[in-house]
Order: sequence, then structure tokens, then C-alpha cells
Amino acid sequence: MFYYVLKYVLLGPLLRGLFRPTVQGLDHVPATGAAIVAGNHLSFSDHFLMPAILKRRITFLAKAEYFTGPGVKGRLTAFFFRSAGQIPVDRSGKEAGQAAIREGLRVLRGGDLLGIYPEGTRSHDGRLYKGKVGVAVMALKAGVPVVPCAMIGTFEAQPPGRKIPRVRPVAIRFGEPLDFSRYAGMEDEKAVLRAVTDEIMYAILSLSGQEYVDRYAADVKAEAEKKDRRFPRMPLS
Repeated sequence: MFYYVLKYVLLGPLLRGLFRPTVQGLDHVPATGAAIVAGNHLSFSDHFLMPAILKRRITFLAKAEYFTGPGVKGRLTAFFFRSAGQIPVDRSGKEAGQAAIREGLRVLRGGDLLGIYPEGTRSHDGRLYKGKVGVAVMALKAGVPVVPCAMIGTFEAQPPGRKIPRVRPVAIRFGEPLDFSRYAGMEDEKAVLRAVTDEIMYAILSLSGQEYVDRYAADVKAEAEKKDRRFPRMPLS
């Protein structure tokens, strides 16, 4: 219930008013039935802008840290994220990927929309990075279409580290659903999972026009952070 209060009364109208999103291809999102919406991830705002313009409820897999803050503030934050349709997923340890897949399949088997960021984390520099194969596993196991989605302008509105977004227009583009039924029963084939994931990422790239990097975002980000620690920037005099 609170999800729809956020969407239609509180957060949704505010976000649409501030960012004035231009939406293309919304009719590509199925009106009923299970489907995956797979998008690029440029900003913290992405979690809320896409649900604000969709006609259906969508559930995202979100990092567990959003739900585990201390004290009253932490409990309120957890309540807010759950109310906004977010499911916590622990991304640490060997079982993290399997836990995310189990939660995603639970949503899809309920006939609902599942939102996924195949890159696995926000882009730290606005580029599009290599997708992780979890999205392919879920698409093949659940037998559902994948709708590619591109957020455009949200990185400039709220880049990493910026708590309050800049007020500026953004765009949200949805592509035609991708059908992977030809790979039914092949969700354990690594080559198939890679091919499906790469097809999804190419569709997102075609919509977003980003520069593509054939590496995982988390690895590139970790390298950049390590370099910054070794060679800290000198303050300007």
C-alpha cells in the first residue's frame, strides 16, 4: 500500500516535477506477467526515477547496506526502501550471487516485474561496464523476457558522492523485449550465459549511447581507489 502512496502521492510527483523525465518506449514494458527490466546504473536516483514512471509495480534487488543502518534513522531508511519495492541482498561472500538469484526468481515466479542492474554496482565515471551473468540465469530459469532500459542524464544529476541531486531534465528509454526462449534449459552453460548477458548489455548500450568498457565496474573502481590511496591528490594552494 505504501508503495503506491510513494508512487502517486509523495515521491513520484516530486521526482517527475524536478527531473521532468522524457520517456521513450514505455509500451515495451509488458502490462502483465513476469519480466525483467535490465538497466544501466548511473545514480542513486535511478532506484526511484524508473518506478516513478512505470505503470506497474517493480521490485529491485538492492544492496543490504541500505537496510542495516543503526538506530531510528536506520530503521526508517530500511522501511523506506522496502516500501519503495527494494529487496535487500547481501553482496558479500560466496553465496551472495546465489542469494540474489533466489530472490529474483521468487519475484518473477510471482508474475511481477524485477528490476536489475547487470553491472552490479553504480558506474563511477558514467561509462557502461560488463554485465554479470546473474541476469541471464534468472531470465532463462524463469523463462521471461528482458526489457533493456537506459537512464540518461542521471549521472550528471547525481554523480557518486553527491547526496542532493541537481535539478535537471533526464531521459529514460526502454527497448523492445529480448526473448531468450531459444536457450531454454541451458542456464548452466557458461558460454550461453555470457552470450545472453552480452546481448542484454549491447541493447542497453544502443539505448544509452555510453562508452562501453569490457571489464567489471567493481574491478575498475577498486583499481581507481587503490591508485588514489597510493598517489593522493595534493590540495590546491
